[in-house]
Amino acid sequence: MRLVHLDLKGAAPRVSYLEQVFPLLSQLGANGVLIEYEDMFPFKGELEILRSPYAYSEADIERIQQLAEQHKLEVVPLVQTFGHVEFILKHEKYQHLREVERFPNSFNPHVPDTLALLKSILAQVIEKHRRSTWIHIGADEVFHLGEGMDSKNWMSHNKGDVGTMYLKHIKEVLGFLTAQYWGLRVLMWDDMLRKISVGALRGEGTGMALVAPVPGSSAAPALCPPWQASCPVPAGALALWECGSWGSMRSLRLPPAAGTMIPSLLSPQMQRWWLSPTRRYDHYSVLCELLPVSIPSLAICLQTLVNGGFTEEAKRKVLDVLGLESVQLEQSTCEGRGAFPGVEIYHMVEQVNGHLKESILKALEEESAIKGWFSPYHRKHQFGNPRNMESFGSKVLKLHEDWESFVRDLRAQLERIYFPDTVEEWMEENVNPYLDQLRDLVQDYR
Repeated sequence: MRLVHLDLKGAAPRVSYLEQVFPLLSQLGANGVLIEYEDMFPFKGELEILRSPYAYSEADIERIQQLAEQHKLEVVPLVQTFGHVEFILKHEKYQHLREVERFPNSFNPHVPDTLALLKSILAQVIEKHRRSTWIHIGADEVFHLGEGMDSKNWMSHNKGDVGTMYLKHIKEVLGFLTAQYWGLRVLMWDDMLRKISVGALRGEGTGMALVAPVPGSSAAPALCPPWQASCPVPAGALALWECGSWGSMRSLRLPPAAGTMIPSLLSPQMQRWWLSPTRRYDHYSVLCELLPVSIPSLAICLQTLVNGGFTEEAKRKVLDVLGLESVQLEQSTCEGRGAFPGVEIYHMVEQVNGHLKESILKALEEESAIKGWFSPYHRKHQFGNPRNMESFGSKVLKLHEDWESFVRDLRAQLERIYFPDTVEEWMEENVNPYLDQLRDLVQDYR
């Protein structure tokens, strides 16, 4: 299994874009998608408060699954059940379910309403994914677990530790899933499990044989869970590689050392791989790279997995499918116009990252006539010598006109793929901090 993780808590694409991306993923070697909906799921009833204003409709969810089926991609929904639940706990309605009252990151596992809420969320998601044979329950990065008063009291009365408490909650979630949905297989991230003693795993891990842990990093394959007498999959059969997810204001076109690190992790025992172009580190963080910007990186990772390394055959496939002329892993660059979905955004983001800030700051800081005759003091008090102002005016006006035209085109391209909230956020984070400086100067000049 080679699954691409669609992280929808940031820059969720319109379904019309997924119609273009799914056949590409299949063509490059993926056979599944791990979909982390968060607030993009069309929750209803008591859970409607969790929905984003731009959440997918029920028809959208069905369309996504039809597309996946059409292109032989298995859909694995991901529902966070312990940590990374800011999209739930930010609401006043659910504030009482926080482990630590001032932090919305993690559930308090001791409040009965927590499990009741999770059952409702899981039930609604599973109901809309009847074709799926897997579900992922997240359960990674449960920050501040053990710091709440309920947890401290529980550990004191039960002579337990954080690890035991963590396993107890996971077992309750698994108990619900196995009782209600026979045959549904469960995945979870493994970072919290790595911190738990082998003794606790062997003791409290009883009953967890139906869950497969997946590493939440690109560094190490999973080991056979200590609670399992016999592994359902070979040791090291699960791994994850993050591609194109390093920070918000960078455009890493290819993953660092993809050609060397992935082959070192490959083995005949590797049965499941997740490729994760993260869109947002958590519900409150800034956006990471946009999906079109990550596609070359993702394509290289997929073909590396298919071919057991970034071979000449893998390279030819990537260039052919993406319509590129060349890729250079060492320099993290690729050349050519490209012919993949969203390639216009790919090149425009490159322009923003490589030229917008540089060209504007150069004009504002290196133009002597601006520094000497149109300083912040001049602009504040609205006076200046026209002779000196005219010496830089035409150049600044042309720069402003060019970038405004470019940004109009960029916005139009973004709006074809993304909802208005994503477009506004990306522009505010990556364009406006620099373009607004130029806009202000032009306004004062005029």
